[in-house]
Amino acid sequence: MRSIKAFIITLLSITIISCGNSGKQKRNLSITTNAKNNVFKLGETAQLSINNPKGLEIASITYKLNGETVEDAFKLDNKKLGIYNLSAIIKLGEASEEITTKITILNNEAPKVYGYKIINTYPHDITSYTQGLEFYNGELYESTGQYGESKLRKVDYKTGEILQNIDLSRQYFAEGLTILNDKIYQLTWQENIGFVYDINTFKKTSSFKYGKSKEGWGICNDGTTMYKSDGTEAIWLLNPDTLVEESKLQVYTNKGKIVELNELEYINGKIYANRYRKNGVAIINPKNGAIEGVIDFSPLHKLVKQHQGLDVINGIAYNPDTNTIFVTGKRWDKLFEVEVFEK
Repeated sequence: MRSIKAFIITLLSITIISCGNSGKQKRNLSITTNAKNNVFKLGETAQLSINNPKGLEIASITYKLNGETVEDAFKLDNKKLGIYNLSAIIKLGEASEEITTKITILNNEAPKVYGYKIINTYPHDITSYTQGLEFYNGELYESTGQYGESKLRKVDYKTGEILQNIDLSRQYFAEGLTILNDKIYQLTWQENIGFVYDINTFKKTSSFKYGKSKEGWGICNDGTTMYKSDGTEAIWLLNPDTLVEESKLQVYTNKGKIVELNELEYINGKIYANRYRKNGVAIINPKNGAIEGVIDFSPLHKLVKQHQGLDVINGIAYNPDTNTIFVTGKRWDKLFEVEVFEK
C-alpha cells in the first residue's frame, strides 16, 4: 500500500491547494465557508456566511458561484473540479456591494493504479520526437516535434515504414494531433496556431488560432468535441466545426491540481493523458476533470535503446480494431502494444 501511495505522489506531483478571500473588503465584510482554506471535496455541502465584524445591518445577501446563483448551503454534486469564483452581493439599506473569494473543489476519491501487459513490440523511428499518435480507420498517424524536425506522418505500425510524410516549416514546433471526419488536426507549441489537413493527401486545407489556452500540447476527440491541453491543468473543449474554445476542464485529484498534461487520447469514455517528464499516463473523467486512474509505464523506458537524446514516454493511441493501446516515447526505437488492467 505504501508503494502505491508513493507511486501516485511521484507520478502526479500533486500541487496542494490553498485558497482564501481575494476580493477587496470595503466594510470589513468577507465570505466565510465551512471548509478549511475554502477547499471542498466533491459531494460535500458548502455552507456560506458573511463575516460582519462591525455588525452592519444587512438587508439581503445573494451568493453566486461562477455567476450562477446558489443558496447559502448547497451540495457540491455534479460539479466540475477546480477553482471557482464565489461572490456575495450584499444589500445594506439602499446601498449594496459585492465581495468575492475563491473555493476549490477536489475529487473525493484517490486515483486507482493500473498496470499493463505487453502484447507486441514493433519498431519505431528512433529520430521521431513523438508528440501525437492516433489510429484512424486502422492506420497509425504521428506528429513529431522540435524546430526543423517537425513532421506529420502515416506509419505502418507493424514495420515502422513511413507511408506518408510532410515536413513543417522550421518556424513551427509540432505537438499533438487528432483526426475527425477525414481531417487531421495538428497543434503547434508556442506559435498559437493549429493546422488542418486532408486525411488522404496531407494537403493543408486551413488553420486555426488558439483562444485563451496558453499553448498547444495535446489534442483528442470523442467524435463530437475536441479536447486540447496547453501545459497547465486545463483541458479546453473545442467546437469541431468552428475550432473555438468553448469551455474548459480543470484536472484535479483528491489532493490538488495536475499540470503539464501532454499528449491526449480519448479511450472508451475517458481521456488518457501523458504527463510531461513523467513516464506515466493519467486517466481523466471528461465530465468533471477528475483523475480517476494512473498507469505506471516507467519500466518501458528501460526496454528501448538507451542513447543521447532519449526522452520520456509521449504518444498514446487506442486501436479499436484490437482493443489495445499503443505507446511510445520521444526518440524511442520501439512502439509497444499493451493491455491495461486495474491492479
